[in-house]
Amino acid sequence: MATLQLGSTPASAVPGPAPERPTSEPGWVRPRPTARERRNDLILGVAMALLGVLGTELARTASPMAVDLRIGGVEPYVLTVAIALPLCLHRVAPIPVMLVVAVLFMVTGIRDPFAYSGNLVTQVAMFMAIYGAAAWSRERRLMKAASGLVVAGMFTWLAINFVEALRVNDITGPNKGLASPYVSAVTLTVALNILYFFGAYHWGRSAWGTARQQAELEQQAVVLAAQQQANARRAVIDERLRISRELHDVVAHHISSIGVQAGGARRVMDTDPAAAKNALGVIEESSRTAVNEMRQLLGMLRAADPDLDVDAPDEKAPQAGADRLPALIAEVNGQGLEVGFHQIGSVQELPKTVSVSVYRIAQEALTNVRKHSTARSAHITLRYLGDAVELEVIDDGRPKHASVGSRLGHVGIRERVSLLGGESEIGPRPVGGFRVRVRIPVQRGVDE
Repeated sequence: MATLQLGSTPASAVPGPAPERPTSEPGWVRPRPTARERRNDLILGVAMALLGVLGTELARTASPMAVDLRIGGVEPYVLTVAIALPLCLHRVAPIPVMLVVAVLFMVTGIRDPFAYSGNLVTQVAMFMAIYGAAAWSRERRLMKAASGLVVAGMFTWLAINFVEALRVNDITGPNKGLASPYVSAVTLTVALNILYFFGAYHWGRSAWGTARQQAELEQQAVVLAAQQQANARRAVIDERLRISRELHDVVAHHISSIGVQAGGARRVMDTDPAAAKNALGVIEESSRTAVNEMRQLLGMLRAADPDLDVDAPDEKAPQAGADRLPALIAEVNGQGLEVGFHQIGSVQELPKTVSVSVYRIAQEALTNVRKHSTARSAHITLRYLGDAVELEVIDDGRPKHASVGSRLGHVGIRERVSLLGGESEIGPRPVGGFRVRVRIPVQRGVDE
């Protein structure tokens, strides 16, 4: 409690421990108070003024000596109200409020000591003014200079009172201790005022630092959300581009077959009409298959970003497809993960785009198991259902705490299945482990 009277101070005014102020780069400016905060400050200032009037009246009544109410008999009440009302603006104009309250604080202590030392509202108002300046000032250098001026003025006034008390021998007492009554009173009063003024300033600075840290965290959250959205969009586009390359390979295969069959038909057209007719039939079937597969995907692939740089495809590797799942499993088994395989239903020839997608989805699912799961084993089930093909990849592990993954691989799987008109189910299993299950329709014989 900042009381310049040489007496005890209420413990309720002593600030509690403030949170540690975070360190960060300079340059942040605290946003201005919201409408709700300004409204709360208005209520606070008016309430403090009313309580101040009540506190002054109680202090007058409790005074052991007669008190002079001075000008019009209301001066101490007016000063108490004048100290409290500026708190209505302590977040809007923190530095002017602190300076005004400090001046009125000293005026009250000089002219009406009973309303100064006996009224808790006056003491709290000064504490809140210093706190508000440290917590809400947007001009940090000016705030430090103004706070230093207020503290210097207060301790100068305190020193003057000490000198005057020594001159008139005002601080005496019958009790003897480690020091004289005067030295004890000075020591206690200085300590309390240091705690009061510097506590208010430090607590305000801590509140300002906490607000800054919160603002930085919110900004980081916005940036991370934007990055996550961009990464998810990139994953979708990458998957579309990957499918487009695979579609290119499939169509190129059909076109090459058409070219070979057309050349053969031309050579035997006159000598072996039956062979030529058979070649034309193959050409017709190959062209229909190619057109059907292109029509299935091309519309959605056009939604990919046309400005995105597309890397050149990798060197030719064996064509991915459902028939190469055993080779994929053998490769993964060699990397420390035990993978089983089960095939249900009669094997049927799948459209190339569907066959390649089955392989890629299994590949991505197993990659996720190895990188982001504690699983030691996994199992792949491939079901031929006549009008659809279903792939299921399950494992027996839990997500790794050190790296839970971005789940962009799941985004790619869903995008690929969606483009093929299928359904996907990706998530934890009720009995433990993780499941990736997709069902892709098999479309055949669609004419132009």
